[in-house]
Amino acid sequence: MALGALADGVRLVGAVVIEEGGGAALLHGPVVGGAGAREAVDPMEVAAQLANAAIDHVGARGIKTVFARPQGLDRIWVRFGFIPVPEVSLPDALRGQPGAGLFAYRGGSALWSPRAARDLEEQAER
Repeated sequence: MALGALADGVRLVGAVVIEEGGGAALLHGPVVGGAGAREAVDPMEVAAQLANAAIDHVGARGIKTVFARPQGLDRIWVRFGFIPVPEVSLPDALRGQPGAGLFAYRGGSALWSPRAARDLEEQAER
């Protein structure tokens, strides 16, 4: 799934791709480039709006954990309640993606443990 942001009602100025796997989602982006837009485009605001739309989308699909790479957008991830997590937190279906560092979001609460979530998922599979 991909979401885009338009300026001037027609120009694509940003996008985020959502990859789902293993009951979680990994955001690729958002990427913003407002060159050529007639309207003033604040790249960080566009990125925040795309991140918010992506979180809303995966939440509506019943996905509880969203992962993202920092990509210099740390203040956006922190704004939405993402926390730094180790790479081992990614479900097998989402592993092997390029990038350094990882943030995770689970319903706006930073009071969770990746290990506890994995233990619950393993118990549910049994």
